[in-house]
Amino acid sequence: MKRSVFALPVVIAATALLLTACSAAGADPASSGAASGPIKVVASTNVWGDIAGVIGGDHVSVTSIIDDPNQDPHDYQASARNQLAISQAKIVITNGGGYDDFVTTMVKAANTSPTELNAATISGYDQHPSDGDFNEHLWYDFPTVDKVASKIAAAYAKARPADAATFAANEKKFEASVAKLTATEAQLKQTYAGKGAAITEPVPLYMLNAIGLVDKTPQKFSEAIENDTDVAPSVLEQTLALFSSRSVALLAYNEQTTGAQTQQVLSAAKSNDVPVVPVTETLPDGKTYLTWMRSNLDNIGAALKKSR
Repeated sequence: MKRSVFALPVVIAATALLLTACSAAGADPASSGAASGPIKVVASTNVWGDIAGVIGGDHVSVTSIIDDPNQDPHDYQASARNQLAISQAKIVITNGGGYDDFVTTMVKAANTSPTELNAATISGYDQHPSDGDFNEHLWYDFPTVDKVASKIAAAYAKARPADAATFAANEKKFEASVAKLTATEAQLKQTYAGKGAAITEPVPLYMLNAIGLVDKTPQKFSEAIENDTDVAPSVLEQTLALFSSRSVALLAYNEQTTGAQTQQVLSAAKSNDVPVVPVTETLPDGKTYLTWMRSNLDNIGAALKKSR
């Protein structure tokens, strides 16, 4: 079970007041899909929100609920305005896999019927694997991103048939850019496949696996960090030994979640000259999804080159 402290009861109670005020001002949630204005879209995070905006262009208005790069997404507090945005949305994009269940709860509370796109479902992956927890950080998995992009374009075309060709062209251009990222993963894999890697959380694992890197981190360590529980001393000792023994070529460190034990791991990597690659769960300021992923790949490539 992943960390989740999303606050909903107050949100749902306050939404009626906002909806009443909105109606008094002449707003009409039912008009969100009308041809006279942009298609209203709500995404659970700015990652999917950015992709939704690229594909929709000027024909969509996207609201991203989690959009603060300095905040741990697991600690997000949903607001009444989030609920209002969802009540007016024609399309809602969620990550799924237990990452943002609060959005589905808010859709049900809104008593509307938007088109819902769930990345975990779209991915086709087994969300209940027998060998461990499902990795819900699907935006680091380019095959899934392509599938979601296709579903977004299809949902837009259904909502606005007259602009279907534009959505298809935008999707094609986006997927061509993703293909370049996939090609970079393949190039890195040719040189570095089989090298060990350490993580604080499984955020970038899809990307690391695509490059052919082997996660050497004790599973109990990354699980404890992700679930915000204490790491057993013996597990922490095993993790720190990865760096003193130089068993890993890099440490991928989620800089949005910090704590005493993650700081110990970060210090151990630095003191043993193991390159550290910072990663995040949400889109950093000033970056698009594509430039962000390009930066991640460049940083991993530089770290691997340094470790040779």
